[in-house]
Amino acid sequence: MPSPTSPVPHVIDPAGGCPHALNARLRAQGAVAEVVLPGGVPGAVVLGHDALKEFLAHPDVAKDARHFPALHDGTIPPDWPLRVFANAQGMHTSDDADHRRLRSLAGKAFTARQVERLRPRVDELAAELLDDLGRAAAEAPDGVADLHTHFALPLPMSVICELLGVEPEHRDRLHRLTNTVIIATDVTPAGKMAALQELVALIGVIAAARREAPGDDLTSALIAARDGDGDGDRLSEAELIGTMRLMLVAGHETTLNLITNAVRALCTHRDQLALVQDGKATWSDVVDETLRWDSPVSWFPFRYPTRDLDVEGTVIPQGTPVLAGYSAAGRDEAFHGPDADRFDVTRPTAARSLSFGHGAHYCMGAPLARLEATIALERLFARYPDLDLAVPEAEIPHQRSFISNNVQSLPVRLVRK
Repeated sequence: MPSPTSPVPHVIDPAGGCPHALNARLRAQGAVAEVVLPGGVPGAVVLGHDALKEFLAHPDVAKDARHFPALHDGTIPPDWPLRVFANAQGMHTSDDADHRRLRSLAGKAFTARQVERLRPRVDELAAELLDDLGRAAAEAPDGVADLHTHFALPLPMSVICELLGVEPEHRDRLHRLTNTVIIATDVTPAGKMAALQELVALIGVIAAARREAPGDDLTSALIAARDGDGDGDRLSEAELIGTMRLMLVAGHETTLNLITNAVRALCTHRDQLALVQDGKATWSDVVDETLRWDSPVSWFPFRYPTRDLDVEGTVIPQGTPVLAGYSAAGRDEAFHGPDADRFDVTRPTAARSLSFGHGAHYCMGAPLARLEATIALERLFARYPDLDLAVPEAEIPHQRSFISNNVQSLPVRLVRK
């Protein structure tokens, strides 16, 4: 509990919204803030760059929810909406040997060599989707098309589904369900549970199809590990479903956000777009700076200290559910300098953002996300160099989430007015 002189814990708004003003206010009070999670559950968020980097790699910080006593002792009700993060089984909620085992099974699909092999397919998909975007704009009376719907979402969704061997007819439903279960934080407990049950059932259907007809895809490889003649690498059925769910969510939602946030940044900072178009900066620079300046993930749950832990002068009690404040760390002036709020594609420290994590749980899909976003932006602005937002950025509604950082849609014109 805070002392009489401590800041009052911040009560998290489940509806979320643009995080940057809130991040600045909390960061001014310290690198760590006490929060009240939806449902009245006490927690914390790590906001400073150096503090978060230390915390993410600290040997006394765990991902396994057995280190979260309130989840199991009756303090937190069974229908708590954020249980979906703590109770999931997979590499993102495991530690040490279990984490290494699960990560090694999936990680073979995300090596630099394997990702580079996907470049021609990502290029092909981007070209097809840009055609779709052009048609949507041409058919609209006002010439406005939603870049979110026609380009930024289907590109990473198609790539991860092809990697996993997911048939096209499941993809829209998968996005809707994963968004409800994982991303949207203002959904009722009953709504979360219904969507989770539907999602698990759908993943089961996908797994059954690949078990019946194995292919050269990641799901078939995971099933082979699940059904193989038991060595230490076998997955449980819950781990199989959990790993597939993680891949589906992380494989498209974060890249969707990265592409969308980069386009918004470039359209509202035409001088930075001009630097890239004039060859004075690269599309990779844009990706790096977007990851820092407008991270795809805002506050991500959960990690748990396995003992009382001092983080830059703030003690986080053992068993506290802690959020990783990626969007806050990206604009931390103590690390990125007094102009941390400025979008600058020539910034030399941009590559040192923590948006893909740090330490043992660093995002294995980072190379794929970078490849997809770089190709998407380069092809988009090569085809439509004058593309611009169709409405003022301030009027575009943010996603209703304090976890994911994106807008609900991105109306654009392909030619500037």
